[in-house]
Amino acid sequence: MLGAGLIKVRGDQCWRDLTCMDFHYETQPVPNPAAYFLHRAPWWLHRAETLGTHVLELAVPFFVFLGRRMCALHGVLQLLFQAALVVSGNLSFLNWLTAVPSLSCFDDAALGALFPAGPGGLKDRVLKIQEEAARGAPLAPRRLGRVARQTVHAALAVLVAWLSVPVVANLLSPRQVMNSSFDALRIVNTYGAFGSVSRERTEVVLQGTASPNASAPEAVWEDYEFKCKPGSLTRRPCLASPYHHRLDWLMWLAAFQTYEHNEWILHLAGKLLANDAQATSLLAHNPFSGRDPPRWVRAEHFRYKFSRPGGRHAAEGAWAGHQRAVGVLRQLDPLVRGAALPASPSRG
Repeated sequence: MLGAGLIKVRGDQCWRDLTCMDFHYETQPVPNPAAYFLHRAPWWLHRAETLGTHVLELAVPFFVFLGRRMCALHGVLQLLFQAALVVSGNLSFLNWLTAVPSLSCFDDAALGALFPAGPGGLKDRVLKIQEEAARGAPLAPRRLGRVARQTVHAALAVLVAWLSVPVVANLLSPRQVMNSSFDALRIVNTYGAFGSVSRERTEVVLQGTASPNASAPEAVWEDYEFKCKPGSLTRRPCLASPYHHRLDWLMWLAAFQTYEHNEWILHLAGKLLANDAQATSLLAHNPFSGRDPPRWVRAEHFRYKFSRPGGRHAAEGAWAGHQRAVGVLRQLDPLVRGAALPASPSRG
C-alpha cells in the first residue's frame, strides 16, 4: 500500500491537485456499472476520494506498528478500502489479494466473537490452554519436527529480509518503479497501482470483413465484441471481479502503444483470420461464428466517453459515446489471408 501511495504522489500531477478521480472511473482498465455513475459524482466527492486514497496508502499502513487496537483499525480501514475498490471497478483479483494481509491485523481478542463460547467449544479450549500456560504448565517437549519447522521459519525470515533490501531502497528512491521484481525467483516484489491516470479513454476495436477487397466502399466491416472491454455503445459495463479477463486488459494497454509494443495482437489477428475456436472463445461475440472466416481484419481506434445519466444518449440505451481517435496501432503487417488496415475514413 505504501508503494502504491508513493508512486502516485511522485507521478501524476492529478494525485497532487486531487483531480485524478475526475478521470479514473472512465479511463480505468475495465469500468463496471458503478463507475458509470461515480464518474458523474460531484467534484468535491472526487477530491475527498483522492485525499482519502492518500491517507489510506501513505499513513494508515504505519498503524500496524502502533499497538493492537491501531493495527486492528488498520485492518478494518484497508478491508473497507478494498471493498470500495471492488464495487467501483473491475480490478480483478488485485483488490482481493491486497486485502489478505490485512487479516493478520486481527488477533484472538478481535476475532473471538466469531467463535462459539460454550463448554467444549473452540474458544473454551483456547482459554484453558492459556490458563495452563499462565500457571506455568510445562511446555511440550521440543521434538525433531518442531525444531526443523522453527529452523525453516527462521531461514525464510532471514531470506525475505535480505531480499527486501532493494524493495525498501526502491520505496525511498525518487526514481521509484512500480510492479517490478528484484530476484530471479520473484519471491519479493514491489507493487504500485495507477502512478498515472489517463485523461481520455481510447479503445482498439477489431473488425473483420468477408469482402475480397478491403478498400472497396461496399465492404461490410463487423465488430468483434470482448467479454468486458468497452465496445458496443449499448452494452452495459460488466461486473467481473474477482475474475480476470486478461485479454480485455491487454487490449486496454494496447490502446496506449503501437503494435510493435504488443506483438501478441498480430497473433490474435491471425487467429481471427483462421476463425480459431480457442481464440474466439475469449470473445463475447464473433461475427463470423458458423461462417467462413473473414478475408481481412483491421484495428480501428476510438475515443470513448460515458454518456450522461438521464441524457439523450442514455435515454436511447447508450452507456457511452465515441469518436474516431488518432490510431496508434498503425497498419499491421500482412497476415495469413489478409491484412489489418488502418482506420477507414468513416464509420457508422
